[in-house]
Amino acid sequence: MPDQSTASESETRRTLRLGVAGPVGTGKSSLIATLCRELSGELSMAVVTNDIYTDEDARFLRSAGVLPTERIHAVETGACPHTAIRDDITANLDAVEDMEEEFAPLDLVLVESGGDNLTATFSPALIDAQIFCLDVAGGGDVARKGGPGIGRADLLVVNKVDLAPYVNVDAERMVADAAKARDGRAVLGLSQHDPASVAQLCDWVRTVLNAHRSGEHIPQDPGPMAPHSHGPEDEHGHGHGHDHEHDHAPEHAHT
Repeated sequence: MPDQSTASESETRRTLRLGVAGPVGTGKSSLIATLCRELSGELSMAVVTNDIYTDEDARFLRSAGVLPTERIHAVETGACPHTAIRDDITANLDAVEDMEEEFAPLDLVLVESGGDNLTATFSPALIDAQIFCLDVAGGGDVARKGGPGIGRADLLVVNKVDLAPYVNVDAERMVADAAKARDGRAVLGLSQHDPASVAQLCDWVRTVLNAHRSGEHIPQDPGPMAPHSHGPEDEHGHGHGHDHEHDHAPEHAHT
């Protein structure tokens, strides 16, 4: 491997930092376990998990045997998960950089957010691309409700589609609603028991990794809620709009 230490990080860092966010119980840990199981034979990987007061997600992944235990690091945020992946990313960034140094060269570091609500997104100073995870058990209408992660993450996964008949959800419609809400951005209906959808997930990761290495992938910030209007219209027919962009603007720039 050539020595790249003299060049700038933006030109040389080969590791793709991939965030996985979404509400509690949507299957983020199992999605990460699947990626590790399917890709660790071809890629050098590590995982950073987030929980508020425990390391339960890390223990789940270690017990699954998908990676050597030393390649799975737990961050206990002690606060809202959103804070640790967007507002003050220090603990996560330190963990990622430590893994990259210890196991260099890494191809992929997966950063799992603690379970949060539909507004949770990663700072682009922490990760290069992000997956937002929903599941059919959360309700068929969730995807069309929107939000920064649903609308603008690099990939939206509608997980556990095999359970849809048992929770009275039309999985195909949910995926279609998600695609409409995302203006053409990637959406994947995923089942851990469906090899074709798992293969699609892995192929998406490979594509993003290749684009990252070639410099074609530019990290995007899904951001907090977009400017919007609500309330009674004024005399000109306009609602009272306001911009939430400043509420959680990242303090770090991706270099």
